[in-house]
Amino acid sequence: MDYVTVAGVNIFPFESDAALIDYIDKHKGVLVAIGAQKVVEATEQTREIINRNIGYCDGAGAVWMLKRKGYDKVKKIAGCDLWLKLVEKFKDNKSFYLVGGKQCIIQQTVDKLKKDYDGIDIVGYRNGYLADTNEEKLLINDIALKKPDVVFVAMGSPKQELLMERMQQLHPTAIYQGLGGSFDVYTGNVPRAPKWWIDHNLEYAYRLLKQPSRYKRYLSLVKLAWWMLKGKV
Repeated sequence: MDYVTVAGVNIFPFESDAALIDYIDKHKGVLVAIGAQKVVEATEQTREIINRNIGYCDGAGAVWMLKRKGYDKVKKIAGCDLWLKLVEKFKDNKSFYLVGGKQCIIQQTVDKLKKDYDGIDIVGYRNGYLADTNEEKLLINDIALKKPDVVFVAMGSPKQELLMERMQQLHPTAIYQGLGGSFDVYTGNVPRAPKWWIDHNLEYAYRLLKQPSRYKRYLSLVKLAWWMLKGKV
């Protein structure tokens, strides 16, 4: 599958969750969620990070951009759903390693996964607070030693992508996915938008209503709409 370049950012036009999962199973790499903010506010560094890896449409803005390029069947794939679909797909024949969140959150996540997915093979996990380069080195070495098939890192961008790339250098045969705050959502510590909002691509609006202080993050959608109107994307 070829990627599509929008404003210098490469995005893969996956038409379904299944298509993405099949692709990443055959082409191991780092999955990067792409929304309007990551395109509009891309720096040279973040653009290079995305383009070295596998960017997919995680937001309505990214979907709009690709549809304007003629990819009518492209689908929004929410990262907070995707990682659990990867677990469901591979729980019987692949191993997992989880990194991120506070210690209580990562422990709750692991406990809930073991309850929800009987027999899941979690070979390692730790919180996302790496005190220094030595702790990071120990983590990366542990991953290289245990060789998990799937690694989830929930730290926020671009920190999580940079860490996954360093992990990949010693353990290149894994599937890596950055999750942001997905562990908090999975454990119920942060509520997600109701299904109606999600189904109508309005999850961002629900979050804005619940947390008006996040309004600056959604200005990217306004800027993207302007770019689209002016034919810049």
